[in-house]
Amino acid sequence: MGNVLRFLTRRRGGDRWHWTDVVTWVWLIGGLLVMFGPAVWLVLSSFKTPAALAAFPPTLMPYVIEEAIVAGYDRPLPLYEVRQADGRTVVLAEVRRIGIVAQMVDPRAPETIVKVNIADRQPVEKVSFATSNYTEPFVHFDFLRYLWNSVFVTVMATAVTLLINSMAAFALAKYKFRGQSLILIVIVGTLMVPLGVIMVPLYSMISALGLFNSLWGVIWPTVATPTGVFLLRQYMLTIPDELIDAARMDKASEWQIYWRIVLPLATPALAVLAIFSVVWRWNDFLWPLIVLSQSQLYTLQVGLNVYAGQLNVQWHYILAMTVVTMIPVVLVFVFLQRFIARGIATSGLK
Repeated sequence: MGNVLRFLTRRRGGDRWHWTDVVTWVWLIGGLLVMFGPAVWLVLSSFKTPAALAAFPPTLMPYVIEEAIVAGYDRPLPLYEVRQADGRTVVLAEVRRIGIVAQMVDPRAPETIVKVNIADRQPVEKVSFATSNYTEPFVHFDFLRYLWNSVFVTVMATAVTLLINSMAAFALAKYKFRGQSLILIVIVGTLMVPLGVIMVPLYSMISALGLFNSLWGVIWPTVATPTGVFLLRQYMLTIPDELIDAARMDKASEWQIYWRIVLPLATPALAVLAIFSVVWRWNDFLWPLIVLSQSQLYTLQVGLNVYAGQLNVQWHYILAMTVVTMIPVVLVFVFLQRFIARGIATSGLK
């Protein structure tokens, strides 16, 4: 640990700060805040109450107003620090508020009502994590059903995507045939076609195949991705053709060459495509919203929309469930990121 600390605190100027040291630290700290600041804010805000989320100016930590049980009142009253005319501050409990005037009492002597301008008081706050933001959706919201639907769509779509895209990439990388370059140009050119242009034809095809209101109707239109074909083809080009020729001389079939030689060597590229596919399918909202109309088939992203009503948006539940939906994607990235590093550091020949 000491060596790590010395490495992080070393300076170019020795014992004195060099201007490059200052620029480096400002750059690194700024990048750290930009990258992880929104994620930290999201996690901490998921533990806030609706009142804390609506507070201005916003705070990073989940604060709540302390409450006290006052004799003569059947519910706990919020506490405030009130600044008096002589400059002293006292802690009073709010009974009710009318406009800019609050009726308050001393918790130790609740018989006397004191009228206080709201500009002369500050709430007594404490850090409190509203864990009910996570437990309530599991009790009153069909979260597990939506979670299973999202897992099924993501896993199946990713598996089929890897299979179809790798087969197409293998053909484009290792076979020579007329029109090969044109096919690749057409595949890559589809990247410029927005979803809105093909949405109606896709919907018509799904409806004609009887896949409307089916999770497979969400899966099939998204399995063939031009990004995946191009990525895998470029990586498979680095695999020496001599390996494939040697396998053919050993009487290996084309399927055996693809399955036992090319796919294992293309594992880093497959891992990168798997991460992209998981993120795409897990966060997809528009296409499942179009295909699925039965609530029991909703994915998580569509199911969370029930918390966004026309007149009221339950942000505390949305933020909490957003954190939960981030966990699988983060785990997939942590598990597969070592394959990405291996793909950068090595070539196709192992």
